[in-house]
Amino acid sequence: MRRTYVHYWVLDEAGRPQPVDDVLTWARWFETAERTVASDHVGDVHVSTVFLALDHAFGVGPPVLWETMIFGGALDQECWRYTSREAAIAGHAEALALVHGDA
Repeated sequence: MRRTYVHYWVLDEAGRPQPVDDVLTWARWFETAERTVASDHVGDVHVSTVFLALDHAFGVGPPVLWETMIFGGALDQECWRYTSREAAIAGHAEALALVHGDA
């Protein structure tokens, strides 16, 4: 049996991802939602981790809903995606370590 693919996701009051079938409901939420998980600057380099609100697994496997990206420096545009908030927080720390040259 094939699972139904849900493209749109929102965070509930406790920060847990919830699927949304209606694009207008999703868009209204997205318009004002605080999706930032972590954001740090190291000199001119910015490390950002956010809730994407769209499944970047595109229906294959568990939903990929978080992303860490580095902006600037030698690692500019490096990107990692995750299936859980916990993994995203850990990934953000790893990206910061890379930027600091600690990894």
